[in-house]
Amino acid sequence: MSEKKTVNFRILIKWFWGLLLGGILSICLVFLLASWGALGELPTFEELENPKNDLATEIISSDGKTIGKYYLKANRTPIKYKDLPENLVKALVATEDERFYEHSGIDFRGLARAVAKLGKGGGASTITQQLAKNLFTKRASSNKIKRIIQKVKEWVIAVRLERQYTKKEIITMYLNTQDFIFNAVGIRSAARIYFGKEPKDLDLQESAIIVAMLKNPRQFNPNRKISKKKSLNRRNVVFAQMYKNGFITEQEKDSLQKLPLKIKFTPESHSDGLATYFREHLKKFLKDWVKKNPKADGELYDIYKDGLKVYVTIDSRMQQYAEEAMTEHMSNLQKYFFAEHKKNKNAPFYDIERDDIRKIINRAKTNSDRYKRMKAEGKSDKEIEKAFNTKTEMSVFSWKGDRDTVMTPYDSIRYYKYFLRSGLVSIEPQTGHIKAWVGGINNKHFKYEAVKQQKRQVGSTFKPFVYATAINQLKRSPCDKLPNTPYTIPKEKYGMDDDWTPKNAGNKYGGELTLQRALANSVNVITARLIDEVTPINVARLAKSAGISTEFQANPSIALGAIDLTLLEMTSAYSTFANKGMRVTPMFITQIEDKNGTVLETFVPKTKEVLSEESAYVVLNLMEGVTKFGSGARLRTTYNRPKYITGYPYSFNNAIAGKTGTTQNQSDGWFMGTVPNLTTGVWTGGEDRSTHFIGLDKGGGASMSLPTWAIFMRKCYEDKSLNISKADFEEPNDLSINVDCEKHEQKKDEKGNEEKKDGDADDF
Repeated sequence: MSEKKTVNFRILIKWFWGLLLGGILSICLVFLLASWGALGELPTFEELENPKNDLATEIISSDGKTIGKYYLKANRTPIKYKDLPENLVKALVATEDERFYEHSGIDFRGLARAVAKLGKGGGASTITQQLAKNLFTKRASSNKIKRIIQKVKEWVIAVRLERQYTKKEIITMYLNTQDFIFNAVGIRSAARIYFGKEPKDLDLQESAIIVAMLKNPRQFNPNRKISKKKSLNRRNVVFAQMYKNGFITEQEKDSLQKLPLKIKFTPESHSDGLATYFREHLKKFLKDWVKKNPKADGELYDIYKDGLKVYVTIDSRMQQYAEEAMTEHMSNLQKYFFAEHKKNKNAPFYDIERDDIRKIINRAKTNSDRYKRMKAEGKSDKEIEKAFNTKTEMSVFSWKGDRDTVMTPYDSIRYYKYFLRSGLVSIEPQTGHIKAWVGGINNKHFKYEAVKQQKRQVGSTFKPFVYATAINQLKRSPCDKLPNTPYTIPKEKYGMDDDWTPKNAGNKYGGELTLQRALANSVNVITARLIDEVTPINVARLAKSAGISTEFQANPSIALGAIDLTLLEMTSAYSTFANKGMRVTPMFITQIEDKNGTVLETFVPKTKEVLSEESAYVVLNLMEGVTKFGSGARLRTTYNRPKYITGYPYSFNNAIAGKTGTTQNQSDGWFMGTVPNLTTGVWTGGEDRSTHFIGLDKGGGASMSLPTWAIFMRKCYEDKSLNISKADFEEPNDLSINVDCEKHEQKKDEKGNEEKKDGDADDF
C-alpha cells in the first residue's frame, strides 16, 4: 500500500471516529442541555413524584359497583398494579416494549434499529417514554424541529421516571393515563366501556384488543365500524408478539387469531348507565357539600378533577331492576295511551280549551334549549317563531330507541307531551337508605325529575295518615264500623269558604263498613268522618312528623290527598309505618373519601319516634287489606287481566301493606307498597295534568303505577342475594287493639246471641 493511500485511510478513520464521537458527544450534550432545562422547562421532582392528572369523581353503590362518574374531559379512575390481569401486562410488554424489563427508560437497540431503517422497522418508543408523553407533553408538535426537542425531553423524563418508579408502577401509570376515546381515559374506563367489566376480569383476547388500541385508539378502535377490520388485524399482531416472546404457544396463537372481534360496548356519559336521575341529584348535593368542606389549604374540592369517591346507599342490582320494571311497564302502557288519543282532536290533552293548549306549548317553547340558544344569539321573536315552524332534522325519543325524523320544533314539543312520565323510589325503613331512585323514563330526553324535584297531588295515598292519627289518638281498630253515608263538615268548623261534602267514587253509599274495608276500597265519606274526629291539624302534625316536609294548609280536604307532595316525601313517610313508628330520615350517601382514601365525611341517619309501635302495626294491618281485597288486590289474584296491566299475574302471597291513589281526571296514578324491610313508591302521569287517560280502568293508580311496583318487587324477590323479606309484619307483644276482624265479628255475634237469650228469659 502506498504512503499516500495509507495517509488517506488514516484520515478517513480519524473522520469516522471523530464523527462518531462527535455524534455521541452531541447527543450527550443535547441530553445535558435538556436535563438542565435549556430546551424548555422540565417537570420538577415534586411533579414527577405526583403527576397532575384530572381524576373523575366515582360513585360507588352499596354493593361495591361503580354506577357513575363526574368528569369534564377525563373519565379516569386509576387502579393499582394488583388489579391488572397478568395477560394484559404480558400483551403490553410483548407488543409495545419487548425489552421493557432490561432498559432504563430508553431502548438503545430499538433506537439504533429505528435510525438505521429510517423508522420503517418499527418505533423505538418505550413504555416509559410513552408515559412521559402522556404525562408531560400536552400535544405532539407537527413541526419536525419542535417534535425532536419534545422527543429529547421525553427521553430525559423517561430516565428520571425509571429512577423514581418501579417497573410495575410505570406500567400501571401508563395504562391509567392512556386515552382510549369514547370517554374511556385509563384502563379501568376502557375495560368498563368496551367490555362492561373491571380490568382484573379481562380475558386474553380482551386484553389484546385493549393493547391493540394503544398504537392509535381511533384507527384501531373495535367500536368504530370503519376501523373494526384494522382492530382485528392489530389484535392478531398482539397475539403474534406474545408468541414471539414466549407468552403463549403457537397453537394458542393460531386458535386465538381465529376468534372474531367481540366487545360489549357500554358507554359511560352523564346521560348513560344506571341511576342517571339520581346522579344528577347527587351532583347538586356535592356542589353544595364542597363549599362547606374545603381542603386543608382552604381550596375547594373539584368534583370533576379531584377523584373523590362517593359511597352511596343505592344498590346497583335493585336500581337495575327498578329501571327495567319501569321500562317494561311504561313502554307497554304508552301504546294504549297513543291508541286512546287517536280520536282526541286536542290530543294529548283533555279538559282544556285551545287557548290553554297554546299556553302550554308556548311555555314549553320558552323553556327549550333551542329557544334559549336563539335568544342568547340575539334572534328576534319573529325569527324564533319562524324557526319553530320550520321542519328540521332531529332525533327524538321512542320506546324502541331514538329515531331520526324531520319535524318542526313545535311538532316535537307536542310529540313529547304525549309521553306519560313515571318515578320510583325505594327505601330501607330501618336505615333510611335509598336503595333505588328512578326519576323518569329517560334522562336524555326528559330532564324534569319525579322523585325529589316534582310535586304532584297525592290523592288517596294520603288517607293512611288520617287512619294512623285515629288509631294513635283514639285507639281505633280496623274492625270498627262507620256508616257509609254522605257526610258534611260545615264551613265554620275549620274556617273554610264553603261546607265540605265529599263524594264516594261512583256515588256508592249504604250500610256500614269496617275501617279496614273502608281504606281498602278508598271510601271517601268514612275518611271524612275520621278527619273530623281527630281534626285536620292533628293529621297534618303526624304526616309532617313522619316525613312530609312540604308546607300545606291543614283543612279537611287533605283527607282525600288534595295537596301536592314529592314521591320521596311520601315513600319516606310510609317507611315510618314499616319501621314500627320510628322515622328515619332518608339518606343516599354513607361516606365521601378523597383520591387517597382519606375519609372526608361519614353520614349517619337521624331518627325520631312518630307513633307507637302498636299504632304503626295496626296501620300496616289496615293497608294489608288494600292488597288482600281492595284496590291493590290484583297483586295476589291470578285470573286474566287486560294487557295494559303489564307482567300479570303477579301472584304475591306474602305480607304487603299498600295504597293506591288516583287524582281528579286520572292526572296522577300512585302506588305505595311496603314489606317489612323495603318501602317503594311509584308515581305515573303526564307532564301536564291535562294529559291523562279518560277512564279509571287504565288511568287509576292500580293500572298506571302498581304494575311497575309489582315487576320491580318480583325481580327483587328472584334475586336471593338481596334478602328482601317475605315475612309477616312483626306483631307487638302487648297489642291491645283488635286487628282480627273475622274473629271480632264472630265474638260480636256470640255476644248478641247471649243477650238475645237473656232478653227472652226476662220477657218470659
